[in-house]
Amino acid sequence: MASHKKVRADKLKEERKEISFAKLNNCPTSPRKMRLVAGLVRGRNVMDAINILKFTNKDAARRLETLVVSAISNWEVKNTGKSIEDEDVIIKEIFVDSARMLKRLRPAPQGRAHRIRKRSNHVTVILDSIK
Repeated sequence: MASHKKVRADKLKEERKEISFAKLNNCPTSPRKMRLVAGLVRGRNVMDAINILKFTNKDAARRLETLVVSAISNWEVKNTGKSIEDEDVIIKEIFVDSARMLKRLRPAPQGRAHRIRKRSNHVTVILDSIK
């Protein structure tokens, strides 16, 4: 007879099987600009999200589109024999964290120097099926 802990672990494993994710690290776009685009597709169906990103006129949308496609392929590997359309897969979570910042100096008037901060970010997309 299986223990209670083993049954819970198996149940968690089954729940995780449907969830897949993809990460984009050190993307050279400011987190604020990426969050604007991420907000457009949060909670949407993956096919709708790809269409939205394809026709959004921002540089961050191109990078996010490839990340969503990567997450879809990860989902297909985990769930062989299932179709994205039939399972109604959505973007459960998408979050943008700031990454390293490159600091540069730019000459300013009267012998001063202004600091330039070149920001980058980490993006994580988590997919899940509604069923």
